[in-house]
Order: sequence, then C-alpha cells, then structure tokens
Amino acid sequence: MKETQHPEHGADSLCAAGTRLYKQALRDGRVHARDTTPAPCLVDLGLLHPTVGDENWLTPVAPAAALGRLLRVSEERIAEERRREEKLTETFAGLMRMEGLPTATTESPAVRVLSGMERINKVITEAMTGATRELLCIQPNTTYSNPRSEAAQAVAMERDQSLLNRGGRIRTLYQHTQRHTPLVIARYEQLRGDAEARTLDEITERLIVVDQTVAFIPGNSDRTMALEIRQPALVAHLATTFDRLWRHATPMYPHTVEAPSVNGVTPRQRAIAALLVEGHTDAVIANRLGFNVRTARVHIAKLAATLGSESRAQLGYLIGRSGILDQGRQDLRPH
Repeated sequence: MKETQHPEHGADSLCAAGTRLYKQALRDGRVHARDTTPAPCLVDLGLLHPTVGDENWLTPVAPAAALGRLLRVSEERIAEERRREEKLTETFAGLMRMEGLPTATTESPAVRVLSGMERINKVITEAMTGATRELLCIQPNTTYSNPRSEAAQAVAMERDQSLLNRGGRIRTLYQHTQRHTPLVIARYEQLRGDAEARTLDEITERLIVVDQTVAFIPGNSDRTMALEIRQPALVAHLATTFDRLWRHATPMYPHTVEAPSVNGVTPRQRAIAALLVEGHTDAVIANRLGFNVRTARVHIAKLAATLGSESRAQLGYLIGRSGILDQGRQDLRPH
C-alpha cells in the first residue's frame, strides 16, 4: 500500500503527528528513529537530532532553544525583504520622477483588464464586500445558458444577500425571455431584502455597477475577460444608461406586471415587428431578443396572421400602417 505523502509545512504550523512525537521526545528524552516516519518534519525543522554515539535514537532540541533559532531565521528573512524593498524603491524612484510619461502616475488605473472567470468573480466579490448602497445588474439571456453559471450562481447569491443584509438595494434587468427561467425564479425566491427585477425585449451586454463607484463589463465575446472601470465619469454614464433602461422595463419582481397586447399583438410580437421594419433577418431578431430562430419564426408567422399579411414585404407595410409601433407602454413605466 502506498504511503500517504507528508504535507510540507513550517514550524509555525506543526502537524498533529509532529506535535505528538515532539512532546513524547521531550518527556522521554529521546525517540527511536523509526518512530519519526509519520513526522519527518521534526528532523527537517531541526527539532530532533541524532544522538551522539547511536544514530538509531533522536534527541529533542529544547523548545526555548528551537524557538530562538527559528526567530533568528525569521528576522533574517524579514531583513532580507527590507533590503529588497530598499533596492526596488531606489531603482524606481528615478523613473517615477520622470515627467511627461503616460505611466508617470501614482493613481490606480481607471480601467483594468481582468482575465479568467475565477479572477473576475474574485474581484467582483471584493468590490461587493465593501458595498453598502446599491448593486445594478444587466443579465443577458446567455448568462443562464452558460454551463458554468450554476456554479457561479451560489457565489453571486451569497455576496448579493450580504449586501441586502447590510441594508443595500439590488436592481436587475433581464430579457423578457427570462421571466420564467428556473434560475431567475429561484434567485428571487431565496433573496431576502430590497431586491427588484424588471425585463425588456432587448438589453445591453452584461453590466455590474457597485455603489456607483466601480463597474464591470465583458472584455470579449465569451466573457473570459472583463473590464473593471473606476473612472467616475464612465461609471456615472453606465449607471445613467441603466436607469433609462430601467424606466422602460416591465416589473417582474416583487410585483409582476404583464405588458398588455395592442390590437391583438403581444409585446414580444411588437418587439419583433420593430426589428422586422428595420430589415433584420430572423437570426438577428432571435439573437437580439434572446431566443432561437425557430421561435422567432413562429412569432413572425403569428404576427403575419394577426395583421393579415401574405408575404414578408407586405408584413412590413402592414406593421407600419397598423400603428402598433407607435403604441407606448406608459402604464408600465414607473414614475
């Protein structure tokens, strides 16, 4: 049977086996060499040494003597780090005094690139730890079709609930297609506090704004990179964009509101109609509204039947004549 490898550690985190054997050696004055197999760290750390004249036995070093030696080693290491800090300071001091360089600044970067999902989630969690006021989120449909999202969901739920527990507020925008998504429903069944959600036919890419001091947006299409933004004007712009989208969105939680049909045309069909008259293909319409091409074509067919259209070209004309795109949704907009 293969022996379990002894974990590496220092004297400041002595393993349980090593602690027991060292105590035994101090009580008995020595231990047999074969007994150190479970705790080779005692010899490596200099807490046991061979007995003069008989290498089969090991003698313990007095705790006070061992402590003094280990502290000296620690002090030497600290002194070496301080010498290294002095050399680094001396090396970069002249460079920091150079004027006219774009990098000659002591301020933190206004925009930082984050790479890797683990790193991105860690930085977002760190930003959320100090938050006390409000979290703004835009969550596109693709977030919940991502197989990695369920694992990240638990982490997000914990940090969101912590903000709510501190008296903060959370506002989230989803696409209409997510109103009945199990993960979205479960989220609001579990959250306790001032959390609201609304939906729109079309939303922007993912956005997170924390206390209107830092924002996060995707850095590439697959979201394995993100931009951390701390430039006040940019963060304010993103927060304002969110607020304007929020005012036009349909409430989903805590009070659900269903957008009314206009002349037999549903809100989803109205959104499709707007994209049709702009000349978009079925694939583009499906992508922008968060569903597949087959579903988009089903809705287009229903819209054509409702308006009495017999062709794609005629459908565009009938949409314009019907006035459905001019119908506002003022009754759904919060004041």
